[in-house]
Amino acid sequence: MKVGVIVKYCNIEEDFRWMSENGIDNCQMYMFIPEQTEENIERVKTLREKYGIEITSIVGMWSGVAEWNFVSGPVTLGLIPTAYRDRRMEEMKKYCDLAVALGVKDVSSHMGFIPEYMYDSVYREWIPAMKNLMSYYGNNDIYLDFETGQETPVTMLRAITDIGSDHIGVNFDTGNLILYGKANPLDALDVIGKHVRGVHAKDALYPTDPRYLGEEKALGDGKANFPGIVAKLKELGYDGALTIERECAGEKERSDILAGKKLLDSLI
Repeated sequence: MKVGVIVKYCNIEEDFRWMSENGIDNCQMYMFIPEQTEENIERVKTLREKYGIEITSIVGMWSGVAEWNFVSGPVTLGLIPTAYRDRRMEEMKKYCDLAVALGVKDVSSHMGFIPEYMYDSVYREWIPAMKNLMSYYGNNDIYLDFETGQETPVTMLRAITDIGSDHIGVNFDTGNLILYGKANPLDALDVIGKHVRGVHAKDALYPTDPRYLGEEKALGDGKANFPGIVAKLKELGYDGALTIERECAGEKERSDILAGKKLLDSLI
């Protein structure tokens, strides 16, 4: 395993330089659809070579309203909401095309609040739409990694099984499972661990207000059990990236990332 970070195209050269200076050689990358010009894609290739950075996954972020809470989240986030679904499905195809252009094998994204009840009409409509999307990914030999958080691990496993594509993986976000109160991340690996193709190393506290997510924390300051998680990932044979995600800004973000890298390196 190796420790990575998340970068955005708008700051890519500065971030790649900082990574190189601090011994980090891999990342997941946000590159929003308006940024995906041929010129910008060539720039990413040049900078990736210059700084010796591997892009392990493209982060697929969709357009439209997105509210990260329990009130409006179920009707605004991901590919589940019917009001945004068709447009966002087409956007996810563009992220697949970007992955092909950059020689990256994975795109990761939240699906949204996948209904737990398998006979829910929204779920029954979403599954065929996902089968169509996954045909596109399969034809391009790209994996779409469902990011954990907004559904229980069992619900995610059911969706993966019902869609039935060999090109679905899991982007296992340790903090999201806590933030949304959906699972203990260590236990969740017993359910979906065999599908993990990427990991967001993130820490958090469980929600105490039923309308809002829990609180994200620096690695080691929350409820995630990283010694247990890393040991379990090793047991499962996972040898990919542990991509640190710290949702704050400026020097605090970078200092917490470096402290988190030290922690994870000691466990690896």
